[in-house]
Amino acid sequence: MILDFEPGDKVVNPANKSWGIGQVQSIINGKVTVNFENVGKKVININNIELKKINNE
Repeated sequence: MILDFEPGDKVVNPANKSWGIGQVQSIINGKVTVNFENVGKKVININNIELKKINNE
């Protein structure tokens, strides 16, 4: 699987919109570490949880 995320990207978790907007911190072996505004840092297994990149421009 090719991940379309880079550190600094803004993302949301559609299944948990209450987490708010997150910023990708790192991507290692299919796991994306994201710092969400409402719940803090989460390590997401991209095979199990979908993240959507957003443009915050």
